[in-house]
Amino acid sequence: MDLENQKRVKELTEEFGAENIVVILGASEGEAAGLAAETVTVGDPTFAGPLAGVQLGLKVYHICELEMKNEIDPELYEEHVGMMEMVLDVEDIANEMTEVRSQTSQ
Repeated sequence: MDLENQKRVKELTEEFGAENIVVILGASEGEAAGLAAETVTVGDPTFAGPLAGVQLGLKVYHICELEMKNEIDPELYEEHVGMMEMVLDVEDIANEMTEVRSQTSQ
């Protein structure tokens, strides 16, 4: 997650409260999704950005996870995510996200 997005997430969390924020990721690899998920839950693991040492504890999902897919109109999901979902390793991404959430008690 780049520094500008870290800053935005931090500001939105301060403004609206962590209980009102859900982060939806779209990274193309499980490892990248996991790092971004870790960043918005327990803090930037690289200690380089605004979330270094900041534990926001936000709820976080990947757009291709079944929990998110079930929340979106099927036609819209297919139009905006369908092609991406076909080329991604959705199982790897979902496993990575599940692991991060289990480590952060989400």
